[in-house]
Amino acid sequence: MRYYLFIILTLVLTALLGYGTLMTNRLLRTWTPDRNLLLLPQENALRIVLILAAMGLGVLSGLPATQLGWDWPHVRRDLLCGTAVGVGMAVVFRDSTRRLLGTRGARFYSDRLLAHIIPRNGREFMGVTIAMLSVALMEELLFRSLLLGGLEPLLPRWLLLAATAVLFGALHSPQGLWGMAGAGLAGLLFGLLFFWGGTLLLPWTAHYVTNMVQIIMAKQVGAPRDQAMKNSSVTDSSTGDEAGNSS
Repeated sequence: MRYYLFIILTLVLTALLGYGTLMTNRLLRTWTPDRNLLLLPQENALRIVLILAAMGLGVLSGLPATQLGWDWPHVRRDLLCGTAVGVGMAVVFRDSTRRLLGTRGARFYSDRLLAHIIPRNGREFMGVTIAMLSVALMEELLFRSLLLGGLEPLLPRWLLLAATAVLFGALHSPQGLWGMAGAGLAGLLFGLLFFWGGTLLLPWTAHYVTNMVQIIMAKQVGAPRDQAMKNSSVTDSSTGDEAGNSS
């Protein structure tokens, strides 16, 4: 009974996270935050709650820590391997995205979300560096510990890997079709790392490094966040002018 309650609550948590992502995507179409999204107090508080909820579900499952990847016997190996994989994934995704944008246009990829998390100064960069730890941990706890490790006693690994890859990709819908495809492939690789290493630290490190390297590279090529805020201001101004003309 305890284990089945864990399954139900884990699926509910996954659905809530998906719904929150959908609402965020809709909100960013009409609202431009005046600060970095990752540094909003309410966002950080919510992530902490979700992390604690995921850990609580892991305990509720009654499964051993090794099943959930919470045992870290090879910390050095996991950190080094995860870092190498993360850097490689970020570079591959950057290059492939550039090729896509050069041939197919921007209709398959949106940097709307990325534009709102790129730091604009050193202090903000330090904050993003710290906040990203909880972002990656929250997603890894849910998708790797609970959905992979937690459901492995019931379902075959190949099915779990495929299902979580699709869900992980869907969670990144604000980035467009290409962003979803890239995230889905990343989710598949993170899942393989989880099963191969038998620990959450390995995919968590790879996930964190991938995100941070992408942010660093995006910051080097420009300031999309400032451009997004500028575009929003132009849009608001145009809307106001149209409203004035119509009246």
